[in-house]
Amino acid sequence: MTGPAVSDAQEPSGARLIDGKGFAARLTQDIATEVRAFYDRHHVTPGLAVVLVGNDPASEVYVRNKALQTHRAGMRSFMHMLPATTSQEELLGLIARLNADPEIHGILVQLPLPAGLDPVAVTNAILPEKDVDGLGVVNAGRLALGLPGIVPCTPLGCLLLLRHYVGDMRGKDALVIGASNLVGRPMAELLLHEGCTVTVAHIDTRDTAALARQADILVVATGVRELVRGDWIKPGATVIDVGISRVTLPSGKTRLVGDVKFDEAVQHAGLITPVPGGVGPMTIACLLRNTLDAARVIVEKRTA
Repeated sequence: MTGPAVSDAQEPSGARLIDGKGFAARLTQDIATEVRAFYDRHHVTPGLAVVLVGNDPASEVYVRNKALQTHRAGMRSFMHMLPATTSQEELLGLIARLNADPEIHGILVQLPLPAGLDPVAVTNAILPEKDVDGLGVVNAGRLALGLPGIVPCTPLGCLLLLRHYVGDMRGKDALVIGASNLVGRPMAELLLHEGCTVTVAHIDTRDTAALARQADILVVATGVRELVRGDWIKPGATVIDVGISRVTLPSGKTRLVGDVKFDEAVQHAGLITPVPGGVGPMTIACLLRNTLDAARVIVEKRTA
């Protein structure tokens, strides 16, 4: 990836914005170029299957955006929109068919699933080489051991931004707030592999603010809007805000906010991701990257 180390946008305090939207656009362009080269070599177009169970409006918009970006990168998109009444057996049957389909190189089941469906069983039914969300036990275990595998999209996006904007992270103190299997835990593993000294704060942590004030790198993924206040942030720290929530203003209009109180945070941080336009676009770009990487592994295994 090429480009300036930081965005031209700058807050009066001196905090600089991490341009996740622009970085993701360049990454997607690079992926599209690689997809064309992959097709020229193997005569195969990478295929991504996305499964959505139920009719959650936010998930529907997100899934359609994934399909649009998949097409823009030159890949094939296979959408499976299932009713909320879908049984566990029916969902696992679909996954089995997708596992066996040679045109499908990546499978993603949109979470959360409706009540009554077991997300762990569903995720682990996906073949590890097609698990482009990186949430199955095989890929999670490979990440924990520092072995090659598929890394969850959102933590991978955060890591790529940190590598580009921060550079060498060896010896830096990093705090991950949030310990979910989707973001927090894999993010901590990735930071460990980069040489950071990593702390993970969670719901039972006694004084998260005190830990945050020591962190050179702060990654927040709690789902609690504007949890992290400005005085939690070490001066000059890099802040990666994974959260996104919609709030209603007194005027009746709505706007998106993150897990960090942005207006306060920019008075302390050195680098910070905005919401929107920070981590979100990187998640989809990394999904495309994981799908292309999965296609390479699958196709090369067939032709070996």
